[in-house]
Amino acid sequence: MSQPESSHATFFKRLTHFMGIEWDSVSTAEKLASTIGGLLGIFFIAAISYKVTGASGAALIVPSMGASAVLLFAVPHGRLSQPWPLIGGNLVSAVIGVTAYRTIGDPFLAAGLAVGLAIGAMHVLNCIHPPGGATALAAVIGGPGITSLGYGYVVAPILLNVSVIFMVALIFNNFFPWRRYPAGMMRFTDAPAAATNATPFVPRASIEAAVRDLDLVVDLTTDDLQRLVTLALEHTERAGLDRLHIKLGHYYTNGKHGADWSVRQIIDEAASDDPQKDMVIYKVVEGKGLRAADSCTREEFAHWAAREVFPENL
Repeated sequence: MSQPESSHATFFKRLTHFMGIEWDSVSTAEKLASTIGGLLGIFFIAAISYKVTGASGAALIVPSMGASAVLLFAVPHGRLSQPWPLIGGNLVSAVIGVTAYRTIGDPFLAAGLAVGLAIGAMHVLNCIHPPGGATALAAVIGGPGITSLGYGYVVAPILLNVSVIFMVALIFNNFFPWRRYPAGMMRFTDAPAAATNATPFVPRASIEAAVRDLDLVVDLTTDDLQRLVTLALEHTERAGLDRLHIKLGHYYTNGKHGADWSVRQIIDEAASDDPQKDMVIYKVVEGKGLRAADSCTREEFAHWAAREVFPENL
């Protein structure tokens, strides 16, 4: 018979739930990549913007770029981090912020309208990017160095800052095979193109309907939500693969994180009268050991593989 939780344990559980604390399992390599990416993103914005404009302070680099850096380098696959939210969210917010400052005499009301209308516009244009709120606010309360720019604020620093951080994110994130930016550049998915008897699958339309039912903005793309639910169902059904799951032409991952992540494709096989001696030949198509080829028993390959993955756009 299970023991009831102590009052302290119950309080701690309720507190962590209220505070939104969830212990993640992100790898050290991923955390390090995020840290270095943020450093490089802000460095290049400041250096290039200074070279182009010679400005200083917020006219050189707006504080909202710090928040954008968190999204682009710590959550590169997130829905709010993608190119359209980054570019559209910041630019439309900048236009609204400047307009509010120039047309509303009361600075408090102008600040509130700038942020509120920016949020509404980002919703309508489907480009919600949280730093956009700071971009709009800075246009109102950024001081003479910003307000004197008028609508030039939209071009420099905003468009210039956004262009630089986008290019840095595009180049930097794609140095690492387990992360891609934009998210649409991911080559493999845990969700198959169609349902199969062997693989649990939740249709995209069902995911979209569930998000509509919640009526919430979820910082995951629909594709990532589909992968997450499908993978969760797969983990529920089985703890791993056995040799019968390993098939010619299919792709498999070891399910590891960071630099150890890898995807292999079975390119040939050699059957044996003894099932324990069945051989497979594979090539590494993504991640650690890229383009290498080798062979092993089907049993050994199944022990290495965590799950099957599916190539995108094929």
